[in-house]
Amino acid sequence: MAQPSVEKKVHKAGKDVDSGASSSVEEGWTELDEAKARRKVDFSVLPLLFLGLLVFQLDRMNIASALTGGFAEDIGVSLDTINAGNQMMFAGIVLLEIPSNLALQKLGPRKWIAGQVLAFGTVASLQIFIHNKAGFLVSRLILGFCESGYIPGAIYTLSTWYAKRELAKRVAILFFGMFGANAISPLLATGILKLDGVRGLHGWQWLFLLEGLFTIAVSFILIFFLPGSPDMPRPLLSPGLIKFSTNDRDILEKRLERDDKEKRGGAQGMEIPLQLVWKTITHYKRWPHFISTFCLFSTWSSLTTYTPSIFKSLGWDTIAANALAAVGASLSLAFVFIFAYISDKTNRRGGTVILAQVCFLVTLIVAREVHPHVGQWSRWGLWTAVNALAVGYHPVHNTWVQLNCRSPGERSISIAMWVMSAISGLMVGTQYYQAKDRPFYSNGLRIQIIMVSIGICFAILQVGIYKVHNRRVVEGRHKVGEDGQEPQIYVP
Repeated sequence: MAQPSVEKKVHKAGKDVDSGASSSVEEGWTELDEAKARRKVDFSVLPLLFLGLLVFQLDRMNIASALTGGFAEDIGVSLDTINAGNQMMFAGIVLLEIPSNLALQKLGPRKWIAGQVLAFGTVASLQIFIHNKAGFLVSRLILGFCESGYIPGAIYTLSTWYAKRELAKRVAILFFGMFGANAISPLLATGILKLDGVRGLHGWQWLFLLEGLFTIAVSFILIFFLPGSPDMPRPLLSPGLIKFSTNDRDILEKRLERDDKEKRGGAQGMEIPLQLVWKTITHYKRWPHFISTFCLFSTWSSLTTYTPSIFKSLGWDTIAANALAAVGASLSLAFVFIFAYISDKTNRRGGTVILAQVCFLVTLIVAREVHPHVGQWSRWGLWTAVNALAVGYHPVHNTWVQLNCRSPGERSISIAMWVMSAISGLMVGTQYYQAKDRPFYSNGLRIQIIMVSIGICFAILQVGIYKVHNRRVVEGRHKVGEDGQEPQIYVP
């Protein structure tokens, strides 16, 4: 009896799913088998890394809601100190970003990622004991140290499970954890801040404590249920909720090898030589990626920190201001997915990044020009639009970087450098909104417009560099390297 047509669609080495049918003997599995194995990854690895990124962002984002609950006044610090504390946190992340990624390669995600979440959850919960400027600054620095490496580690771990053509949408879903936390953080705060005075604690103390304890709970979920890699999928301390059969492991490993022969062994126990680290860092043709990311992402830290306070200055109370701040962050999830879909559908990675950046730039310009001339709800709409489009370019830019890396080690270090550039931008961006520019930060918006414009120029430059390089390869002007590798063809 003839098999259903879907069973006849088997993969041939070197071709995508869409390449049509071929003999099942060549690979030994059907498209249906591969979809089943991939679905197990979609329902185990991806949601757990998503959950880790969600609590990661909650623990550093909740300072915005704490400010509306009187945090700065209670510990006796100024807006400048809050900005300095956030800068120290981002500095801590940047300093340990590459060492953390090297540790991930050595220990594997089951141990390292779960341990990281436990560490920053503990620090976050201990923030209830902050009572002065020194305590605030030290706690933010230590929180940064503990959080360093999580984002590039999670992204790299995904790249060890998924083929290149599948990665953009999965990275976008992962970042839903970060941007989703921006949406739910103000909503959680509207309830938690009502505990102000219960058992002698301020509302902001309850906020730090409860969200920190939730993070610690998530770390134990990761310890028990996060799979390691396609060749070693069993979680650290349990068989796991979703079990991978021998056939599943074989399919996941071989399809990744077919997609990229360097993708072997996942992120378990692989050491990256320092020579490769240096070679990746000095690969100047990739630097415009990092400069563009630095410029664009620098605009986000001020928005996440001060949007609830801006809405409070428009006349809403603490609870309403936090609830209204969640709208723009929620809408940003839709734009992240839309741009990821366009990127995967067209494979115009650079063009999609530039499109998303231009949309953000236009929104910033309109907001700054129109803001002084409209009323309360129109101003809320403008700030909401700015927040909605503030990060649509970010996940697709990460995928663009990854697709232009050859080996897992190069990919790991490149992701770390990309995140370092983003976090460095956040560190600088904490100073864009100054107290003297209150309540609507016209000067801050002008700085953001300039930075986004510069970032777009470097994204365009990156596309140009890749296209010129590829043309020279086609013309035979780039020869085989000393290591015997063929000249690389980039994805512009």
